[in-house]
Amino acid sequence: MARQYHPDVNKAEDAETKFKEVKEAYDVLSDDGKRATYDQYGHVDPNQGFGGGGQGDFNGFGDIFDMFFGGGGGRRDPNAPQRGNDLQYTMTIEFKEAVFGKETEITIPRTESCDTCHGSGAKAGTKPETCSVCKGSGQQEVVQNTPFGRMVNRRACSNCSGTGKIIKEKCGTCHGAGKVKRQRKLNVRIPAGVDDGAQIRLSGEGESGLRGGPSGDLYIVIRVKSHEFFEREGDDIYCEVPLTFAQAALGDEIEIPTLTEKVKLKIPAGTQTGTYFRLKGKGVPRLRGYGQGDQHVKVTVVTPTNLTDEQKDLLRQLAGVSGGQTQEHHESIFDKMKKAFRGD
Repeated sequence: MARQYHPDVNKAEDAETKFKEVKEAYDVLSDDGKRATYDQYGHVDPNQGFGGGGQGDFNGFGDIFDMFFGGGGGRRDPNAPQRGNDLQYTMTIEFKEAVFGKETEITIPRTESCDTCHGSGAKAGTKPETCSVCKGSGQQEVVQNTPFGRMVNRRACSNCSGTGKIIKEKCGTCHGAGKVKRQRKLNVRIPAGVDDGAQIRLSGEGESGLRGGPSGDLYIVIRVKSHEFFEREGDDIYCEVPLTFAQAALGDEIEIPTLTEKVKLKIPAGTQTGTYFRLKGKGVPRLRGYGQGDQHVKVTVVTPTNLTDEQKDLLRQLAGVSGGQTQEHHESIFDKMKKAFRGD
């Protein structure tokens, strides 16, 4: 680093400042008195270098190197309580189940504390022993000689895997893990108005913690199936209905399926294909709030094909309209409407 930031080599504006910081660090590490002072007070004063007094954010210079050489930014008690992992469960529901909500039961696999050993991992009548290598700290110190002096790198103890404990006689149920896999059944309430991609959080229903730590949470991700007739955008519902040429030209009153019932919709004379009509309050219940969204109805004028001579004459005279012979694509719209009327 001294070579990297030497002002004769590095022309950056801050090179000289960084070179001084490197030199000060070397001075602290190579001087037992300065190093002891720093280890005691742990304060970095930019005006005084690394040897200033006072209480700082670090407990010692070793903690700084822990951050860069695998120590994790500080010493952890390997026997301290640890929170359990969160879990995620994906649930697929029908379109109308998302609209109106539902209650259901799910089964999730998760790890729970072993009832036989109460999470210790040791055989009944025994208990874990303190690791003889790390003396229960869960860490080993590796000393390295560098140009700056001796560095102490702390890493997880290889003898106890960082737990600080050794289990000589393991529990026959969990085989020393302290946890077992179980299938847990939960009752889940899906709120009305939930949308695709929403998450429901069940606090404390994740995996159990270690050494008395709290359990994690369960996140249920909702996936909503599509509907043949209805489409959803936020709290609004969209659908498409066919009109004959006569209905569009002369006007009519037609029946429209909604999420809950059938309603009448008045079509004004001269309605053009692609026109939207709004049915207020016929959409999805608002998940956070009161009321419901709206239903938007798009009308598509169906042009008849394969007309007979008589039908052609009638159209030419504008005295009548076809009974509704339509092409296959538009027949599918009618089919979808029929299913929606039936509540499918």
